[in-house]
Amino acid sequence: MKEILDAIQSQTATSADFAALPLPESYRAITVHKDEAEMFAGLSSRDKDPRKSIHLDDVPVPELGPGEALVAVMASSVNYNSVWTSIFEPVSTFGFLERYGRLSELSKRHDLPYHIIGSDLAGVVLRTGPGVNSWKPGDEVVAHCLSVELESSDGHNDTMLDPEQRIWGFETNFGGLAEIALVKSNQLMPKPDHLSWEEAAAPGLVNSTAYRQLVSRNGAGMKQGDNVLIWGASGGLGSYATQFALAGGANPICVVSSEQKADICRKMGAEAIIDRSAEGYQFWKDEHNQDPKEWKRFGKRIRELTGGEDVDIVFEHPGRETFGASVYVTRKGGTIVTCASTSGYNHEYDNRYLWMSLKRIIGSHFANYREAWEANRLVAKGKIHPTLSKVYSLEDTGQAAYDVHRNLHQGKVGVLALAPQEGLGVRDEEKRAQHIDAINRFRNV
Repeated sequence: MKEILDAIQSQTATSADFAALPLPESYRAITVHKDEAEMFAGLSSRDKDPRKSIHLDDVPVPELGPGEALVAVMASSVNYNSVWTSIFEPVSTFGFLERYGRLSELSKRHDLPYHIIGSDLAGVVLRTGPGVNSWKPGDEVVAHCLSVELESSDGHNDTMLDPEQRIWGFETNFGGLAEIALVKSNQLMPKPDHLSWEEAAAPGLVNSTAYRQLVSRNGAGMKQGDNVLIWGASGGLGSYATQFALAGGANPICVVSSEQKADICRKMGAEAIIDRSAEGYQFWKDEHNQDPKEWKRFGKRIRELTGGEDVDIVFEHPGRETFGASVYVTRKGGTIVTCASTSGYNHEYDNRYLWMSLKRIIGSHFANYREAWEANRLVAKGKIHPTLSKVYSLEDTGQAAYDVHRNLHQGKVGVLALAPQEGLGVRDEEKRAQHIDAINRFRNV
């Protein structure tokens, strides 16, 4: 790996130089093991500890197939799907790998007794397979996490509708929390040149998800002037939704759980902020019954912040805990768009407030290649910024996943793979200087 790292850091190595580098037989990767899938049986989600299930292993370099690329990973990041994988919830991901392995001779590579996880990366292309023409060894790239086959017509209007759509590093193997990753070439995008490796690796999954969910016509289709309620507005996903709302001329109403998180939203430029802990909102009376009076109190508070207007869009991802309130506070004809259920999948809401007020619920999942490209383009132009708060070594990925699992983090947490230290990989110092305060606003909070 030293020769690869030396070539990357030299900044003078050509594409031919990278193509001539010998590939190692093995590399270090973050894995979970199939024979440990029941290790947390009987424990509550909160008591499941990713530090016990996540391993750093030496694994063989996978075979490179048509339309694929091997990438030297300089940095990656931790998303909730890596946490879910590590605690084997809601199901073990080895079922995904087994099903993918049955698809073709080539996909059999993914069905292994270990799962290399991770759905973000920033790095350098080492090899490309047959049929790859847009990328070459030596290209500095980031990768989005949509893996598609596109043999069915269903995916050719919106690739997220491909029946064989999967999330790389979650439903496929050879993910980004490793020194080398295997991706499809249509996952690759140019690395923003004013960002370091760890900063460039942070936006990928969450930035693309927020773009589709909020901005794209496949999601809420946000427009100028919209009032947008954003749950967890300082978190890994909500922080990008807040930025998109502000950049797009909308009015974000940021819901957070502490004054520290409220201050982060102010630093991003938001003005309408609800600290749900300080204001004591309890949307459930008990495990089985919600409290409509709290919905009404919440709606009144929103109108105080918007000059008497209800919200046009709710950016939903907590799920069960908040969904009833989200449906209630949305304006007549408004939209609730959901991409996750971090507090529980079984949502309950009063349907009268949906059908009689002609509201819509839209499901949104990650993003197609074009949406991911547009989201990355906005990062590259300095319109949207990383929300990286802390960086871990590859050896400490278990702790990083634990911190995300227990919500001990802000924004995104990064992981260095081949990069020996933070701050490397910046190619445009002038552009970086223009945005340095925004790039660093989540750091060490």
